[in-house]
Amino acid sequence: MIETFFLLLCGHALTDFALQSDVMAKGKNRHKRPEYIPDGQKYMPCWFYWLSAHALISGGAVYLITGQLHWGLVETVIHWIADFIKCENKTNPHQDQFLHIASKALYLF
Repeated sequence: MIETFFLLLCGHALTDFALQSDVMAKGKNRHKRPEYIPDGQKYMPCWFYWLSAHALISGGAVYLITGQLHWGLVETVIHWIADFIKCENKTNPHQDQFLHIASKALYLF
């Protein structure tokens, strides 16, 4: 159980920090207009895609570590909601990380 929790925390560190590009981190917030739009290209909000892709990467890591599809799907939903409410300024980065880590502990019980 401790080994699995450790692996889940490692997976979280990878997906929430190392594998989350700057473009993704900024693009998943529906209130921020990305600066990387090429000249002449019309702005089209794509925050939903960025946020969903990030949540799917996190859910995929949980699935790969636990071997349980249902926990991967639950992680995808929880991660999506946690990051959405953070981008809405309903939580701060510390509360966001607490939600992510608490969800990993939930999967063990």
